[in-house]
Amino acid sequence: MIPRAILLVLLLACLPAGAADRLLVSVGDVTATAAVLWARGVSAGVVGVEYGPAADRLAGNVTLRVASREDLTGKAHLTGLRPATRYAYRARSREAAATGEFVTAPAPDASAPVRLLWSGDLGSGRFCRPADRGYRIFSAMARRRPDFFLFVGDTVYADHRCSGPDVVAGADFVATTLADFRRKHLYNRQDPALRAFLAGTSVYAIWDDHEVRNNFAGPSEPLMPVGRQAFLEYWPILPPGEEPTRLYRAFRWGRLLEVFILDTRQYRSANTELDGPAKTMLGPAQRRWLIEGVTASTAVWKLVVTSVPLSVPTGRTNHDSWSNASVWGIPEEKPTGFTVERDAILHAFRERDVRNLVFIAADVHHAEVIRLRPAPGFTVHEFIAGPLSATHGRPRILDMALNPQSLFALAGVNNFGEVIVEPAHLTVRIIDEDGTELFTHKITPR
Repeated sequence: MIPRAILLVLLLACLPAGAADRLLVSVGDVTATAAVLWARGVSAGVVGVEYGPAADRLAGNVTLRVASREDLTGKAHLTGLRPATRYAYRARSREAAATGEFVTAPAPDASAPVRLLWSGDLGSGRFCRPADRGYRIFSAMARRRPDFFLFVGDTVYADHRCSGPDVVAGADFVATTLADFRRKHLYNRQDPALRAFLAGTSVYAIWDDHEVRNNFAGPSEPLMPVGRQAFLEYWPILPPGEEPTRLYRAFRWGRLLEVFILDTRQYRSANTELDGPAKTMLGPAQRRWLIEGVTASTAVWKLVVTSVPLSVPTGRTNHDSWSNASVWGIPEEKPTGFTVERDAILHAFRERDVRNLVFIAADVHHAEVIRLRPAPGFTVHEFIAGPLSATHGRPRILDMALNPQSLFALAGVNNFGEVIVEPAHLTVRIIDEDGTELFTHKITPR
């Protein structure tokens, strides 16, 4: 018998790709007792949602009011949920309907296994929605039956034109206005395979540069406010009321895992600035939040989501990732990366004896699993996946200052990563868009 969630994914994937007036729904930022439900209605008015444990009747009800001023998008905070429970929901906007499922996190003291997926980089020039099967990688991801998905940046390519006879029309422009940025998000979210995948699992999304402009740096980018607004409108994220544009956040998944999602964009210094103590990618508040949060975490594994990698140098004239390394893996004479801040953060974790620390990244359009030993007796891991559908990058010499060991590296394929955390070990896999497992590695916790 086919499980209901997989059947739902298969049915949604068969729907026509060009339907414009479709109710879009997804769930994200799930905890043990709450979740954020997002919807885009077919017209201004009310989106009604019923929800409840999938094995029971849908007794909960919530109403979202959507309006043109927010591009028909709205969110609801579902609270009072049961830990470690599969929930179902059914939404309706006029005659349109949509259904989906998600699972809540285990209680903080429960040693329950967790399966998560991560990747990034969706729909760059020439690689936006294929007209034949859409973004088929999401069908392979749905078959893994994850507890949640970490969408690690470049959820759209707002700064790329994309057109041709083999792609779905609607992305042949560069976003320069709020309406443009919204159209870019809507274009990707209407993809049948992505809609089907998000109907079966929850998502924690964060941006990188292409949600605004290639390699943009926070306050110096005039398009950042509208790019950020569109991103917030199109993903199930509810920032705190006192910080309505905050994107960095953390969540706990039982006793085994805590995840810290970084915003590496809106607080960063200009990439052209020379590296030094004053240069920052995170800003002082976020940096303090990260160090204190990871240090205080009682979870076995601490997973930090950074849209740009620690050990892979990026950028041409100026560095865009944390690294200051040249193409030979050694520091440049006048570096423009963010290594001083990176190394200060790693030093703080080493001094505080943080164990079982993993960084997850995307951005470089190839997959890699790396062991880092930045200091004697201190080991962290960096997992990189992607692209979901974008131009392909290539592995390169890593930043030698981190004493890296590449355990696996592969370019030339669309891919995603899978992490399974169990009491005895953490398993990481790299998987291609056909669902073929390319690499598996296990790590035993200290």
